[in-house]
Amino acid sequence: MKNILVIHGHPVKDTFIDCLKDSYIESARNAGAEVRELVLRELQFEINFREGYRGNQALEPDLVNAQQQILWANHLIFFYPNWWATYPAQLKGFIDRTLLPGFAFKYASNGKPHLKLLKGKTARLVVTMDSPVWYYYLIMKAPGHHSMRKAILEFCGIKPVRINSLGSMRKSTEKQRLRWINRMKKYGRNMN
Repeated sequence: MKNILVIHGHPVKDTFIDCLKDSYIESARNAGAEVRELVLRELQFEINFREGYRGNQALEPDLVNAQQQILWANHLIFFYPNWWATYPAQLKGFIDRTLLPGFAFKYASNGKPHLKLLKGKTARLVVTMDSPVWYYYLIMKAPGHHSMRKAILEFCGIKPVRINSLGSMRKSTEKQRLRWINRMKKYGRNMN
């Protein structure tokens, strides 16, 4: 059985991302996956990584639970909007505070590469944006996607990381949104 952790990173309630997420979850559960969900806006934690890796900032209970859920899952799926070409501050704070050395990776000594402690997991990013997708890739060079895929998830050993860029949301039609919802249902059925 596949264990899927949905990480909902939109700080605003009742957005189109909720429809996408709910469609995915329902289809994955119907296909036999066990699905758990973290809604970041409902968690209680300090998003600022006050002292970086030099300090001793204790994890709040919601972040301890989040780490347990990440370890439990074989597949992570993130739902979030693209803001200023990356991701909302709450999602970045969540990453900073949970994917810590000793949990997600470990520095090696003697010049050896770091250890990737979350190997064996896969991920998908479902990212909505107001700009056209072609503009995000060709003009902006997709900085948020590169950050999430390469600098964060693959750095910790999570791969492959598949990405769905959905836009332009402001100009999308009902037909287009239905197509995106159906795509999420398909990914849920396939548990990927």
